[in-house]
Amino acid sequence: QVQLVESGGGLVQAGDSLRLSCAASGRPFNRYGMAWFRQAPGKEREFVAAINWSGRDTEYTDSVKGRFIIFRDNAKNTVFLQMDSLKLEDTAVYHCAVQSKAFRATSSDPVEYDYWGQGTQVTVSS
Repeated sequence: QVQLVESGGGLVQAGDSLRLSCAASGRPFNRYGMAWFRQAPGKEREFVAAINWSGRDTEYTDSVKGRFIIFRDNAKNTVFLQMDSLKLEDTAVYHCAVQSKAFRATSSDPVEYDYWGQGTQVTVSS
């Protein structure tokens, strides 16, 4: 059974940094792309960043480009989201997800992901 467990969220001030982690199990991690999505209260789920199975290709939503970095450690079955220069509008529950098919390109479409973590809360205050 595939399991994704996020950690690293918290309460920070605008301009601070956080690093989220997502530990994966139950699937050959180094064959599958991963992504981070987020959902703020009263808003729809939003794509944040994706990384392909090898870690060589990444994709970001425009609002986080230059501030967030997604990377992975296949030896530790973990994907990370380094978030710098956090803004109030980054406040959300952040979920990691794993692609349903191996060796695919990055994707911002949630339909391509079949397992999701429970989420970790990120709150940015002024």
